[in-house]
Amino acid sequence: MKILHKYEGKNIENLKKECLEELNTNEIYFYETKEVGLFKGKKILLAITKDEIIKQIKDFIKELSTKMNIEINSEIRIENENINVLLVTDNNNIIIGKDGKTLNAIQIILRQYMRDLNKFGLRIIVDVGNYKNKKIKNLEYQVKKICKEVLKTKVETKLDPMNSYERRKVHSIVSEFENLESISYGEDPNRYTVIKYKD
Repeated sequence: MKILHKYEGKNIENLKKECLEELNTNEIYFYETKEVGLFKGKKILLAITKDEIIKQIKDFIKELSTKMNIEINSEIRIENENINVLLVTDNNNIIIGKDGKTLNAIQIILRQYMRDLNKFGLRIIVDVGNYKNKKIKNLEYQVKKICKEVLKTKVETKLDPMNSYERRKVHSIVSEFENLESISYGEDPNRYTVIKYKD
């Protein structure tokens, strides 16, 4: 279901005020752009309420449930700019897939679906059965263990390929250790990170 509120004018702040008055809520996602060519200088404000976003995601999950022939419910929480979608089902293993590949695919497709509907990207994180949180906690534990080993032996360690979110997590953890650095190499989906000792 496509829901997008469009406002045109020269002043973005005035357009935001008009939007807030019309939609009667402060919980709105904004995206602004400029017209080019004949109408250069005119600005366009695109807006969608958080309730409308939740409705769109619920519709997507309902269609996904039908196509996968699995009963899937969802709990959606919007915190700041993050939209957290927790899938609730009796078939977690099917939704997760091998090494979380099915779950990641669902997240990518949902993000693209929302971008196609609303013309701007949203920060959407999809999880089921707390799988991603558990995976990140395990990653943190393993990386800290490797960091201590590299500090001790001064021998660099190459990690398995990871997605961009996991690599950022690795870089963040390594930055906490003095005399260590982390560098990523290669192209997705085979991009990997190396933890090195530095003098």
